[in-house]
Amino acid sequence: MKEVVSIVKIGGNVIEDDHALDQFLNSFSKLKGPKVLIHGGGKLATKLSTRLGIPSNMVDGRRITDKETVDVITMVYAGLANKKIVAQLQSKGTNALGMSGADGNSIQAHKRPVKEIDYGFVGDIDEINSKMIANLLGTGITPVFCAISHDGKGQLLNTNADTIAAEISIAMASYYEVILYYCFEKKGVLMHIEDENSVIEHINRTTYKELLDKGIIADGMLPKLHNCFHALEHNVAKVCLGDVGMLQKNAELFTTITL
Repeated sequence: MKEVVSIVKIGGNVIEDDHALDQFLNSFSKLKGPKVLIHGGGKLATKLSTRLGIPSNMVDGRRITDKETVDVITMVYAGLANKKIVAQLQSKGTNALGMSGADGNSIQAHKRPVKEIDYGFVGDIDEINSKMIANLLGTGITPVFCAISHDGKGQLLNTNADTIAAEISIAMASYYEVILYYCFEKKGVLMHIEDENSVIEHINRTTYKELLDKGIIADGMLPKLHNCFHALEHNVAKVCLGDVGMLQKNAELFTTITL
């Protein structure tokens, strides 16, 4: 029987709210056993870009990452956001280590090819250094990954945090029974976007297609659920989406994804 590892991706709206972040980190720290945290920081990056006079260019909710923007997201993701989270986890008794994908060669990627849109320095993941991450977990360290990978040639790349969470989960499935949590400000996937309590508690392939056909699942939830099913198809044991209460099993409602 494999040991359970909890891999948690935290949403940007939680990072933005000091109270919500503290509440989340309290719950994350109380999770038993080995654990990994993945975060972005897009809104903080947009704020800093504005202060520096660097325009933020978004297409369909995705950031176009030019050379100046890579510098900004590195400062924010791997610097301010990451170290703030790590310091708070230390204060809560969790021995965390802040990392980008370049650290320990943990997440190697390639620059996304230009098709209809040139996303700039955006990375699509090639390889996770699973042995290194497993070794860290084995020593009681909690890795905290920001949404930055590297190409092995010295270039840092902006990489989707949901995708990083799914790929690290898949990589860890060789060593552990993996539970992947996407923790954000909502209670789960909602049937009616205006009703916070209309949580769809279980989604599988069949119900997912029905929800797609009805237009209930759309926009930013589409790539998130794609990552959920991708993880499940590659030996991740369980995927859950919901708010902070989900981590301590005291949430009345959250969404569980199964095949």
